[in-house]
Amino acid sequence: MRTVTVTGDALTLEDLVAVALGEARAELGPGVEDRMEPSRRVVADAVEQDRVMYGVTTGFGALADTHVGRADLERMQLALIRSHSAGVGEPLDDTAVRGLLLLRARTLTAGYSGVRVDLPRRLLDMLDRGLLPVIPGKGSVGASGDLAQLAHLAQPLVGEGRLRRAGDSDLRGRPSAQLLAEEGLAPLTLAAKEGLSLINGTEPMQVLLALAIDEIAMLVKVADIAAAMSIEALLGTDRAYDERVQVIRPHPGQLASAGNLRRLLAGSPLVASHRASDHAVQDAYCLRCAPQVHGAVRDVHAHARRVIDIELGSVVDNPVIVPDGEVMSTGNFHGEPLAFAGDMLAMAVAELASIAERRTDRMLDPAFSRDLPAFLAKEPGTNSGYMIAQYTAAALVSENKVLAHPSSVDTIPTSGNQEDHVSMGWTSVRKLREVVANVRAVLSVEIVAACQALDFRAAVASPGPASAAVHRRVRRAVPTMDVDRDVSDQVAAVDRLLRELVADAEAAVGALA
Repeated sequence: MRTVTVTGDALTLEDLVAVALGEARAELGPGVEDRMEPSRRVVADAVEQDRVMYGVTTGFGALADTHVGRADLERMQLALIRSHSAGVGEPLDDTAVRGLLLLRARTLTAGYSGVRVDLPRRLLDMLDRGLLPVIPGKGSVGASGDLAQLAHLAQPLVGEGRLRRAGDSDLRGRPSAQLLAEEGLAPLTLAAKEGLSLINGTEPMQVLLALAIDEIAMLVKVADIAAAMSIEALLGTDRAYDERVQVIRPHPGQLASAGNLRRLLAGSPLVASHRASDHAVQDAYCLRCAPQVHGAVRDVHAHARRVIDIELGSVVDNPVIVPDGEVMSTGNFHGEPLAFAGDMLAMAVAELASIAERRTDRMLDPAFSRDLPAFLAKEPGTNSGYMIAQYTAAALVSENKVLAHPSSVDTIPTSGNQEDHVSMGWTSVRKLREVVANVRAVLSVEIVAACQALDFRAAVASPGPASAAVHRRVRRAVPTMDVDRDVSDQVAAVDRLLRELVADAEAAVGALA
């Protein structure tokens, strides 16, 4: 297992995903304490001199004008964690929590927060030991960052809240004090500003957006593979993907998707078998326009990737201590860039499912499937084949239309109207995760149907090398459906195989864009 070193510099999306998935560990890099010390000393000096400093010697939010005496500073930081731990709903899963521990530690080590190295060290220690804070999934408006979620993340540092061990089936965990005691860890006592620095920021939004971006990078390839299989199964033409017609509308995503389809369909005996036939002049839009739709998704994905790359190197605390020692209130915790990216991605990736469902329906409908049996059943009537699989795909596509409604067009005042414009970015990225899960399922339905259709086409010709490789992999997990059987299990099996299917296709025809 490789190690990600946390120095305060930007993390990569790949490092974050590896740690979140439990495929890499993380540790503090050398020199972190020296990097953090100047800002910590500014805070300590302000406390000693009883200077006015937001969140250090004053209250928070609408209470920013309320002075807090030196004797109450530690109590105030603890009270802040307790009062802001107000989330509700199902807890975040292990993947999200691991990523969040890493990201919050990275922000604190950047050296702008004025906290001790003990805080990021403890966060990474918990990550290394598989001690995961129980973080309710709802309760953030996306500014001042995701306060409730970060407060629940911070609770175990002071021996409060709940923890669970990675892999526990019960996401509700146990009282933190119990697990800390089992690990021989003493709760921390928070110094001035440390409670505030633990809860201000966009890291929860960052981790959910980053995980979705990583998954969508795989799904756009899956969509091209599924489309190629459907094109072959429906005796479609590859003429629409010719580079000569693609370059006259050169959107980067479209060019990439069309290039993939050319590669995936190259050498296909099925495509060659009807190249000169009358029906091969022009296909339905769900086939012919696949590069335009899939490509537009890729372009939105590229924008979201730029956003997250910037965010993973940003400082989103408030207030911050800049290098010349001045303490400055910021708005960097506002989640608008993330909210927009999450909303746009949800709308875009939902279209992968929308067009995939149309391709699936064409394979099932004998009026449009070019002589495939009704619903891909070997004995239609006695068997219903994949009729209801299309219902499922249609239901998920319809659900995505609701989930794709943008959260970022809404705002609602909080904190006594001090925080009078918020991003709703947390809602945006939470919905995005649901959309992505639905898209996975719809693409899996298409691949299941395409494999069945290719079985029927075997008497005509074989598919190209990529589709053949994917078909072989699927058939090892999902045999041909000669008589009706549970379809849900088939779809779930393919869903679990999606990354492997991409690898198989690439092994057959080379890397896909």
